Order: sequence, then structure tokens, then C-alpha cells
Amino acid sequence: MLEVHDLHAYYGKSHILQGVDFHVDAGEVVSLLGRNGVGRSTTVKAIMGEVPPQGIVRFKGQDIAGWPSYRIARLGLGYVPENRDIFPTLTVRQNLLMGIKDPRRRGRWKLEDMLAMFPNLAERADTAAGVLSGGEKQMLTICRTLMGNPDLVMIDEPTEGLAPLIVQRVGDLIAEIARRGLAILLVEQKLSIAMRISHRVYVMGHGRMVFEGTPAELKANDAVRKEWLEV
Repeated sequence: MLEVHDLHAYYGKSHILQGVDFHVDAGEVVSLLGRNGVGRSTTVKAIMGEVPPQGIVRFKGQDIAGWPSYRIARLGLGYVPENRDIFPTLTVRQNLLMGIKDPRRRGRWKLEDMLAMFPNLAERADTAAGVLSGGEKQMLTICRTLMGNPDLVMIDEPTEGLAPLIVQRVGDLIAEIARRGLAILLVEQKLSIAMRISHRVYVMGHGRMVFEGTPAELKANDAVRKEWLEV
């Protein structure tokens, strides 16, 4: 479904991505792991058109490298950025409805689904989103993206800065999304979540992939974990 080959990206003269290769198949959960600063967030930004990409990015058979973000989103690629952008003066319900791309088409995710999965959001459905906690804002951002009916969703650092209980809830949401057959590319630093829900994992180091395998294979590979993941 998503294929990336020899992807390069720059911030000014800094060469951040140095030939990234990976793929995500339909219905698959793939996690992108690595320490801060190795290029994980830049990878999803380059795919989504927020950073100019050099290389091949194919989604559902189309080469989308260099497309504007709105065209990529309309093709069915969802993106949940790490900064949890919401519309603070709109209610939770209005934020969710803003995620719908085409109200004439019935998607696999409905407003009722979002509120049923998250009682906290249901209780605050008519409350301004700006007063939500950090964890609630993260849930709202993920749910709003799902309202756009994507075929694959890229989720960037969803548990960053959240309390352990909320981390568990966000992890449960991602697992539920996966159970419903949606392909996921997860950028995550917490190994516990990635190892629990992923079919495959990639590890990044210095702007390129240094490992690909199953969670079990990564768990068994002490050298990779010590070199590229552990502090």
C-alpha cells in the first residue's frame, strides 16, 4: 500500500534522510523506532508533503512524492502529527466533524464510533476542545483523522508527554484501529506499545533504516537494541 524507496530529505544544508527504504502493506501495523533526532518524524513529514522529498513515495500504486498535502490526504493517507493540532474554540463534536472529507460518502468510522470508544470525549462532546487535557487532545486528533476515512494512517509520537494511564488508553485505541483492518505507520519511542501491536518494526539510525523485522526478532536482537534504541 505504501512504498518508500531511496528517500532523502533536507533541512537547509542538513541531510536528514539518507536513503530511507520501507513499506507498509494493507491492514498491516508497522512501527518506526529510534532515538530522537534520527529522522523518524521527518520521514512521515516527507511522505505527507510537509518536507520536500527526494526519492520514490508510492501510495496505492501512485507516485505521490512532491504532491501537496491535501491531495495526498484525499487519496486516503491520514496523518496525525505530534503537535496535536485541534481547533480550540470549536467543540469536540465540531472538531470530529471537521475531519470528514466528503459528507456524501459513508466512511468506516462514524461520530458515534469515536464517542463510544472514548467516553471522555463523549462526556465533553459539546465542550470547547481547548480545555481538554493533553491525552484527550491526542485522542481527539486521532479520531478526527479517522473521520476522514483513510486507508492508512501515520501516527507520529502519540504518547509523548502523556501520563502512564493515558498512554495505555492511546495504545488501546491504536490496537482497536488495527483490529478494524486499517493500515498504520506508527512513529513511537515507547517500545512496549510498538512491540504489542506491530506486525513489523523498523529501527532508524542516522537517517536510514538499520533494522527490519518482527517484534520477536527485535526483542531477540540485543545488539540492535543496545546500539540504536537503549539510552
